[in-house]
Amino acid sequence: MASIGLFLLKLLLLFLILGIIILVHEFGHFICAKMFGVHIYEFSIGMGPVIHTHKGKKDKINYNIRLVPIGGFVSMAGEVYADDDKVKKDKLMCNKKWYQRLIILVAGVVNNFILAIVILFVYTLIWGGGAITPIIDKTVEGTPAAESNLQSNDEIISINGYSVHSWDKAQIILYYKNNSDTYSFEVKHEDGTKETIKIKPEIIKDEETGTENKLFGIMIKEADTSNIFKAFKYSIQKFNSTVSSMIYTIWGLMSGKIGISALSGPVGIYEVVGDSLNYGVKYFLYILAFLSINVGFINILPFPAFDGGHVLFLIIEKIKGSPVNAKFESTCHLIGFILVFLLMIIVTINDIIKLF
Repeated sequence: MASIGLFLLKLLLLFLILGIIILVHEFGHFICAKMFGVHIYEFSIGMGPVIHTHKGKKDKINYNIRLVPIGGFVSMAGEVYADDDKVKKDKLMCNKKWYQRLIILVAGVVNNFILAIVILFVYTLIWGGGAITPIIDKTVEGTPAAESNLQSNDEIISINGYSVHSWDKAQIILYYKNNSDTYSFEVKHEDGTKETIKIKPEIIKDEETGTENKLFGIMIKEADTSNIFKAFKYSIQKFNSTVSSMIYTIWGLMSGKIGISALSGPVGIYEVVGDSLNYGVKYFLYILAFLSINVGFINILPFPAFDGGHVLFLIIEKIKGSPVNAKFESTCHLIGFILVFLLMIIVTINDIIKLF
């Protein structure tokens, strides 16, 4: 019974986090569409059958809560083409000015990014920040790094030939991108001289899960967040660093240098979110900010079915001077949705395999 209760509690926490992120995202689309006079049929949180609805007295919009608490949407008239003869032509999204449609499309992503920065700022004010620039604080005694020539205040410039600008990017290279046992660190010492240092990490195997982890023994200096201005600066730097790491990961997936196993789906996210039960509000807020950046970043990718896919077709329309064929665009978005769904199935299977 205890395990069932824990499962339900983790599930509830996952739905809460995703619900907040999706609500903020969809509200961005919603408020901008209203601002530009687009006719809105429905604002829904969740997917599947409607379990609660409220019709606005003035705007006549159906505000719905649906059964499955994952996802959400804003249903607007004329999102791709004139699809409703009962709605005035000037209230169809497809008939709005180009820049207005662009703002409506990117508003959800912008909201997710703003939410993440605000959370990171509050988090930093309360608990301080972490590492941003890959500058070594110290090495841990008895580890491979301690036996190398790495020194305090050394700045890591590259790892295995890959340029490093943030500790987030460095960690991706350290844990996902290496075909040999030894890592090559190019560092800049405090006196300005550069040196290439080779380190072979210690492999530590988790007896319960069977997973292997690499131990280097490097500790990175934490950013200075001693006042409100430095805390805000850190929140922006952390946001930029996270987005940069995601771009790097996507490029690694496309080039084959990073495998699909590095991705996490609903099951993996469930496990990560569940950890916040052990670490409290601090971890909960960090995960909320991180996932909000993830949702925003993925949605702005120029791939059909995402907001970025719609933006891509809007840009093509602007370049060619006329709308893209509506049926062709709708077909592309459908194919994109199917491909994303298939990828999600593969990633979920990988997550389940990792658990066992």
